[in-house]
Amino acid sequence: MVGFKATDVPPTATVKFLGAGTAACIADLITFPLDTAKVRLQIQGESQGAVRATASAQYRGVLGTILTMVRTEGPRSLYNGLVAGLQRQMSFASVRIGLYDSVKQFYTKGSEHASIGSRLLAGSTTGALAVAVAQPTDVVKVRFQAQARAGGGRRYQSTVDAYKTIAREEGFRGLWKGTSPNVARNAIVNCAELVTYDLIKDTLLKANLMTGSCPPFSAWVPGTW
Repeated sequence: MVGFKATDVPPTATVKFLGAGTAACIADLITFPLDTAKVRLQIQGESQGAVRATASAQYRGVLGTILTMVRTEGPRSLYNGLVAGLQRQMSFASVRIGLYDSVKQFYTKGSEHASIGSRLLAGSTTGALAVAVAQPTDVVKVRFQAQARAGGGRRYQSTVDAYKTIAREEGFRGLWKGTSPNVARNAIVNCAELVTYDLIKDTLLKANLMTGSCPPFSAWVPGTW
């Protein structure tokens, strides 16, 4: 590109989109057992009083949950729902992080000086839009993580089967259960993460403490999730 060095050419929206999704998938591969342990701890006690509750495993802490799952269900149980998890990250993070710059430019009409209000609006927009797009994958991921392999049959045999079963038994809207609170949560989280990063980056650049283009999509924070 005329007038730009190779290192000065800003990444395109497509590169940001794919880069954010790919990075999030890598992070998910590494942290997925922790996410599965979190889900098991959150749902523990939900079946209190049921007959199968007496035979269900009891989880104590993150490490205890992981060790109990490995002992009773095998190491692969830590990655239940991984396919849906990767689908979620590729669709969720790509929109949430990868499109932030483009949406911010849309709200500022291409101006290089974006106000805090425009940044907050862009962050909440991409956060909410990401949830609307990726919610079905999140529902399937959590359903897989919640179902135990030991002591009974599994409701979902594969990722595709999970999508079909939920849609058939609970209706198409069942794939979007929990969307409203998730939209509110991720709109706030996205504002806190990306806008804070954006403002700190601008401050550092103005103070000449760093140089070059550091787009917000490089702020890949796994919680995200």
